[in-house]
Amino acid sequence: MTRTDRLRFEVADELENGILRYWLGVQEWPGVILHARVVWAFSAAYAVLHKPEYLQMATIAKDSLLAHYFDSENGGVYWNAGEAGETLDDKKQLYAQGFAIYGLSEYYKVTRDPKALATAAALFQVVEDRFADPVHGGYIEALARDFTPLADMSLSAHDINADKTMNSHLHIMEAYANLYQVWPDPTLKEALVRLIDLTCNRIMGPDGHLQLYFRRDWTVLPGAVSYGHDIETSWLLLECAFATQDLDVVTRVRPFAAALGRAGNEGLLPDGSMRYEKLPDGSFDDSRQWWVQAETVVGNLWLWKYHVDDAAADRALAAWAYIRDHLVDREGGEWFWAILPDGKPDLSQPKAGFWKCPYHNSRMCLEILKLFE
Repeated sequence: MTRTDRLRFEVADELENGILRYWLGVQEWPGVILHARVVWAFSAAYAVLHKPEYLQMATIAKDSLLAHYFDSENGGVYWNAGEAGETLDDKKQLYAQGFAIYGLSEYYKVTRDPKALATAAALFQVVEDRFADPVHGGYIEALARDFTPLADMSLSAHDINADKTMNSHLHIMEAYANLYQVWPDPTLKEALVRLIDLTCNRIMGPDGHLQLYFRRDWTVLPGAVSYGHDIETSWLLLECAFATQDLDVVTRVRPFAAALGRAGNEGLLPDGSMRYEKLPDGSFDDSRQWWVQAETVVGNLWLWKYHVDDAAADRALAAWAYIRDHLVDREGGEWFWAILPDGKPDLSQPKAGFWKCPYHNSRMCLEILKLFE
């Protein structure tokens, strides 16, 4: 068996028997992000594997997303709802609008459900009408239910309160690219290209790393070096450029994507894994977060395939070996949140929760299957 055959076999088995089987048994999905990512993951898995239970899961999550998180009065999606569907947090986070678009457009790819597409297109319009900054460009991080300003726009406890963030712009870009594949609207393409150029020329710093937080006028705020976001953006940026089907866009993006990949790989550790962050004080967080390891595999495979970096294939295989041998929970299914610097899994964090979802890891598996089909 070749290395490629072994990789395909191992990730196909992990996708179905480790990740998706675990999530088929999860009964509750707290928050809009988890809902949207379940829609995306099971729609994308159905597109490749054609198993009816995957489409059923995607449909259940889509129905719950639309019933409990979509604001029919003002537009946009809420941040959080209770088990009975009651709204718990009605803020409109830019990040959430992006993932709703991402999940619904993926669902439309496999179902041609007109409501899913119409809702995704409506959310695109909400982002452009309500979140876009006409003066400085880009998008505001969060707004209240009625789209008035918020004092606290922070995405999570890990993030600072900033007017604009790398993370939300990354995933709006990703969402727009996915939507454009099924809804080739000229206004959408213009917005997507602006986001691509913004990532290259504003969000990416002179050292090749992504800058994380900004004031409204794009003044940079202090933040960590996020190796996982660097390597993730290195391939998503090029994928989004491919989605435009515009040779000029792809040509000008390619060197930025390669530079981001090199910057991200500065966080690689001798065991093949990727450290989490370099903190503002210069110290390192050497925990191996589940999503960072998944993106390390995909980012390096894209460096190998699209940037003629032969050594990147070995880096991708080493990162997968680390995931397989350390992060995968062989007894309970899914992956641990992280492996701590002492080599033990972080059991203080859930395997399924508001932020822990079948997105980065299922996408890694699907990307490998597509790259080597």
